[in-house]
Amino acid sequence: MTLSIAAKFNIVFLSIFILGFGAATYITNHLVQQNAREETLQNARVLMQSALAARGYTVGQIVPLLETRLKYEFMPQSIPSYAATEQLSQLLKQYPDFTYKEATLNPTNPRDRAADWEADLVNTFRAKPDLTELVGERNTATGPALYVARPLQVKNVACLRCHSVPDAAPRAMLAIYGRNNGFGWKHMEIVGAQVASVPMEVPLQRAGAMLRTYMLSMLGIFVLLFIALNVMVHVFITQRITRMSRLADQVSLGQFNDEEFDVKGGDELSTLARSFARMRSSLASAMKMLDE
Repeated sequence: MTLSIAAKFNIVFLSIFILGFGAATYITNHLVQQNAREETLQNARVLMQSALAARGYTVGQIVPLLETRLKYEFMPQSIPSYAATEQLSQLLKQYPDFTYKEATLNPTNPRDRAADWEADLVNTFRAKPDLTELVGERNTATGPALYVARPLQVKNVACLRCHSVPDAAPRAMLAIYGRNNGFGWKHMEIVGAQVASVPMEVPLQRAGAMLRTYMLSMLGIFVLLFIALNVMVHVFITQRITRMSRLADQVSLGQFNDEEFDVKGGDELSTLARSFARMRSSLASAMKMLDE
C-alpha cells in the first residue's frame, strides 16, 4: 500500500502529538496535584498558627488578668490548650471537615485522648525528640485529608501543678475531671501532639477541573493546527506536485503543447518547476529538430 505525502505527514504529526499530549498530561497532572497538596498544606498550617495564636493570647493576656482569681479557683478557660480548642471549635463549625486536636496520650480532658493514628504521631515525636513537625495524608470518611502535627512538650514547670500527682492539683479541677486522667507528666516530656487536619477533596477537584480545561484547550489548538497544516500541505505541496506529475506524464507521451506550469515563487518546488519547464522546452526543441 502506497501512502501519499499528506498521509505520511499526518502519521508523523499524529504520532508526535500523541506522545506530546501524553507527556503534557502526565506533567500537568503532577503539577496541579502538587499545587493542590501545597494549598491544603498551607490551610493546615494556617489552622495550626491560629491555634498557636489562641494559646499565646491566653498565656499572655488572659492568665495575667485572672491571676488573683486563679489562686482560689480553677478555670479551664485559662488553660492554653483548652482555649485554643474551644476557639477553633467555634471557627470550624463553618468548616466541619477541618479538624484541630491537641491529641494527648494521657489527657486531663477525655475529648483530647489520642486516637490510634494520632497516638502513632505522638510516639514518633517521643522517639525522635528533635523532630518539630510531621506532615502526612490519611483517608477519612469524606476522602483524603492532609495533616500537620507538632509535638506537645511540657516545657513550663508550672504545668506540673495540675499534671504531676492528683494531690497537687486544684480541687476544682479534680471535681471536673477526676483523679484518674492527666497525671504523671514529667518536665520536658512529650505528652501529645497538636494535629491540624484539612480535607483535600476541594483542592483536588479544582486541580482536576484545571487539568481538564487545559488539556481540552490543547486538544482544540491541535485540531486547528492539524487542519491548518493539512490545508497548507495540500495547497503548497500536494497540489503542485500533482500538477507537475501530470505534466511530466504528458511530456513523456510527447504532448508539449498542453498547459504551462506556474513557476512563480522562491521555494524549492518553484525551483523544481522552473527546472522542469526548462527541460520541457529543451525536449520540445529537440523533438522539432528530429522531425525536420
